Amino acid sequence: QVQLVESGGGLVQPGGSLKLACAASGLSINNYVMSWFRQAPGKEREFVAASRWTSGNTWYADSVKGRFTTSRDNGKNMVYLQMSSLKPEDTAVYYCAAGRAITSTIRFESAYSNWGQGTQVTVSS
Repeated sequence: QVQLVESGGGLVQPGGSLKLACAASGLSINNYVMSWFRQAPGKEREFVAASRWTSGNTWYADSVKGRFTTSRDNGKNMVYLQMSSLKPEDTAVYYCAAGRAITSTIRFESAYSNWGQGTQVTVSS
């Protein structure tokens, strides 16, 4: 049974940093595109970041480029999202996802078959 469990969310002030973690079980992240999505209140879920181990490539939404970094620890089967210079508009529930997306579909929810339950990130003073 595949499980993705996010952790590390919380309340942070604007300009602050937070690191999210996603623990995977039931699959090897080596073989999957691992991504982060987020959903703000009243909005649709949107792509944040993705990585593919086999190519070493990463992808980022324009809104987070230069501020967020996704990384992996294949030995621990974990994925991370380091978030810096956080803004109030980054407030959302953040989800980890695993899929066999190809490059052209990597930003689409439909490319991912496995999802975590999400972790809340609130950026507020």
